[in-house]
Amino acid sequence: MNRTDSFYINGEWVAPLGDGRFQLINPATEQPIGSLAMGNVEDAHRAVAAARAAFGGWAATSREERKRLLTRLLELYNAASDEMAALMTTEMGVASSFSRNAQIALGRAHLETAIRVLGDFAFTEQRGETLLSREPIGVCALITPWNWPMNQLVVKVAPALAAGCTMVVKPSEFSPLSALRFTQMVHEAGFPPGVFNVLNGDGAIVGDALARHPEVDMVSITGSTRAGVAVAKAAADTVKRVHQELGGKSANIIFADADFERAIAHGVRASYLNCGQSCSAPTRMLVPKDMMQHAARIAAREAESIRTGAPEQPDTELGPVVNARQYQHIQGLIESGIKEGATLVAGGPGRPASLQQGYFVRPTVFADVLPTMRIAREEIFGPVLSIIGFSDEEDAIRIANDSIYGLAGYVQTADKEKARRVAARLRVGNVYINEAPWDAGAPFGGYKQSGNGREHAEFGLSDYLELKATAGY
Repeated sequence: MNRTDSFYINGEWVAPLGDGRFQLINPATEQPIGSLAMGNVEDAHRAVAAARAAFGGWAATSREERKRLLTRLLELYNAASDEMAALMTTEMGVASSFSRNAQIALGRAHLETAIRVLGDFAFTEQRGETLLSREPIGVCALITPWNWPMNQLVVKVAPALAAGCTMVVKPSEFSPLSALRFTQMVHEAGFPPGVFNVLNGDGAIVGDALARHPEVDMVSITGSTRAGVAVAKAAADTVKRVHQELGGKSANIIFADADFERAIAHGVRASYLNCGQSCSAPTRMLVPKDMMQHAARIAAREAESIRTGAPEQPDTELGPVVNARQYQHIQGLIESGIKEGATLVAGGPGRPASLQQGYFVRPTVFADVLPTMRIAREEIFGPVLSIIGFSDEEDAIRIANDSIYGLAGYVQTADKEKARRVAARLRVGNVYINEAPWDAGAPFGGYKQSGNGREHAEFGLSDYLELKATAGY
C-alpha cells in the first residue's frame, strides 16, 4: 500500500511534523482517490539533515557496491512495472498503453544506462603531475514533475546514486503514487539509511526550503520555467549548483521534399504524445506556405482519428490532462487561437462529445498560425498543434529560433545535407532528423529558458560531480 500519510526519511517511514493535506483527484473521473500528507519547512530540514549525515559513508562506497544496489533496484523496478504503470494512469490520466510502453520503459532505460555508465566511468584521470578527481557534489534536492513521473524521477535519482550523492526527492503532489512505490523499492534494494529521502509538498514551501537550505549542495528541477526561476533565486544566496530542465516550444520543420503526408501525420502524433504534456513536444509545425492547406487537411484527418477516452481502455490513445487548472489553461489558449485569427481545422474548445466528465481535451489543430500568436509562443502543454508557414529555408530557421525556449528541434527532408545544415543552426539542445529515435545515451537539455545542464548517461552523471585538481600528485 502506498504511504501517502508518511515521508521516507533516514530509511524509515515517518509522520509529518505538520498537518497539511492535499486531495488527490483522478483526472479521468474528477473523483478523489486519496489524501497526501504535505511537508513543511521543518520536514525539509529533517530530510536534509538525514541526507547530510549519510553523505560521508555513501560517498566512500565503492563503484562495485553502488552498481550492485542499482542492479537490485532495476530488478525490483522490472518486477513492479505493471503496478507502477497502473498508478501513473490513475494519478495523471495517461493512457495505460503509454504508461507501460513509454513512462515505465524510459525509466527502465535510464536505470540500465546509469548502471552501464557507472561500470566504466573515469572518476580519476592523471595529466602529468596533476590528478583530476571527479567527486560527488554532496546533498542533492531533486524536484520532479507530474508529466513524466517515473522517467524524470529515475533520470535524476539513478545518476545521483551512481555518483555517490545523497538526496531529498520532492515529487509533484499531482503524481506522487508512483514515486512512493519507487521509494518502497529503494528501501527493499537495501540502500543505506539517509541516502535516499522522499518528502511530499508543494514548491512554494518544501521546494523553496530545499533550494535555500545551506546544507543542500545542488538542486535539480524539472518543471515550468517559472518554477525553475524561483528555485534559482532561492538557491542564489548559498551559491549552490542549480540544474534546470524546463519548458519548450519545439519547432518541427517539414520541407516540401520530405515524405510529406507521413511527416505531417507523424508530427501530429508526436505533438500529442503523453496528451501533449511533454516539454520537448514538436508543437510548432513549420511547413512551406504554399503547402499550408495540404498540410492542414492531413493534420486534421490524423487528429480526428486519434481515440480519446478512459485511460484504462486498451484502445485509448489520449486520456485526460492532469488536473482542472491545466485543463482551463489549455482551453484559454485554444480560445486565444480562435480570437487571434488562426484557422481551427480540428478539435477546439471543450471536451470530446462522447465524454461528460474528466479533464479531456479535444485533439486540436490550428493552421495559418502566425509566429506572433500566443499559441505559437506559449507552452500549451496539451494536445494542441500550431501549423506555421515559412517562405524558404532561411525563414524556417528564423521562425524556429524565434522563441524564448530552446529544448528540441525536428527537421524532415529527403536532403540529408540540408537537414544537417539546418540542424546546425537551430538554437536547441536536441535535434531529431527524419523521425530519429530517442537515445538514452544522448545528452538531454536545452538552451535559453529551457534550462541548463544535461541529463542522461555520462552527461547526467557528470552534473552530480565536482572536479578537483591535485597538483604535484
